[in-house]
Amino acid sequence: MSEITATATDRDAAVHTVRLEATNHDGSFLGKNVAPKKFAASAGSGFAFADLLFGLDLGNDPTFGFAYPDWRGHLADVQFRPDMSTLVQWEPGLQSVIGDYWQTDGTPVGTCPRNLARKLVDRLATHGFTATVAVEIEATLFQESIHEARAKGYRDLTPLGGSAGTAYHLAKSKDWVDYMSAVARRLEEIGIEWEAWSDEDAAGQVELNLVPGDPISVCDAWARARQVMREVAFELGHTVTFMAKPTAGYGQASHVNLSLQRDGVNAFYAEDGPSPTMRHAIGGLLATMQGATSIVLPQITSYRRLVDLSGPPTTVTWGISNKTTAVRAVCGHPAYSRPEYRVPGADANLYLAVAAILAGVIAGLDGAIEPPEPVNDMAWCAPDLERLPNTITKAAAALEADPILREQLGDEFVDYWVGTRRWEWMQFHTAGGDPFAELSEWESARYFEFP
Repeated sequence: MSEITATATDRDAAVHTVRLEATNHDGSFLGKNVAPKKFAASAGSGFAFADLLFGLDLGNDPTFGFAYPDWRGHLADVQFRPDMSTLVQWEPGLQSVIGDYWQTDGTPVGTCPRNLARKLVDRLATHGFTATVAVEIEATLFQESIHEARAKGYRDLTPLGGSAGTAYHLAKSKDWVDYMSAVARRLEEIGIEWEAWSDEDAAGQVELNLVPGDPISVCDAWARARQVMREVAFELGHTVTFMAKPTAGYGQASHVNLSLQRDGVNAFYAEDGPSPTMRHAIGGLLATMQGATSIVLPQITSYRRLVDLSGPPTTVTWGISNKTTAVRAVCGHPAYSRPEYRVPGADANLYLAVAAILAGVIAGLDGAIEPPEPVNDMAWCAPDLERLPNTITKAAAALEADPILREQLGDEFVDYWVGTRRWEWMQFHTAGGDPFAELSEWESARYFEFP
């Protein structure tokens, strides 16, 4: 390990810092900066992080009211282990590396999002499948600097690029185009491939599509792409948010597309519609969707996005090329046949979203779960269709009671996650949240910058 580290850090004699990077359960991109010599000396054994990184909420308060896992103590240390394949030159003098959190006895921290996603990827491999995922990153850009946005409580901000909110609108002001062009250049500099970016529905909103790849690599690219978008916004005097619904306009999502390969062949392809493998995968996704909603819609504001006729799904449904359903099946193409999971909000932690999605897929394959008939009409406003949970507590209760997700994701993660979501609900109702507001000041202050 030290040999690899030395080679990496010696590529640029001016390197003065190595940044350690990982997400916590809420999706915040956390880490620390270490000197190159310290990195070379400790990369093999790991770096100590206090367990509070999984014990604080987004308001920087410790979470209480539920049982801590055995590894949680009184600020006990867990170990950050860098994945050397992710080491990149972030900017002159600064390298960055993504890693995972482990207990001191060498077992993975059960709430570490990257470890959990990898566990499900490995479990899928035992079925003879590899997965390819793609993600759409949606964000809203504002003219104000981050300091101006903070001074205004993140409210009444000016959308970057003008007030036009029509999707794919090209007549944007140059500052909007300059921002996204700068983001694209930065992504290319650190080796993150992107496919497209475009105007989204809400004023100031953008969608960035990353190149599909293996689940862990795509999640790593997602975490770093959002960091790039923040840094470029700061540098250009603007600000960006990944809140699920930062304004009264349309919300924003993180749609996840998934395909499975066996022996290099797309297992979801069939000439006349979804293959049996795709049907069973969709069956598993629908069977676990109520509980998985807690994971892919993690915050109070996540549920304000679930409005009929406004874009996101509101029902536990699937359909072929039907974007009003929760799962859209793309069929009939040897390479591109896939389900698109449309529930996650822009505030979801992609590592955990991928873990939840793979858990449903694996359960569907194991049990040969057949989905109901596809919805061929509009799935919004339909009184006879099962609705998604519309509050953070209803979704947490569904996850707690879901035996499939509990088996796939583990008791430790499920119990801890449910506890943190109930804590989030309590904080909202006792620390200034307003359930009757379209978007409360408490939510803006809590979620605009984090995750």
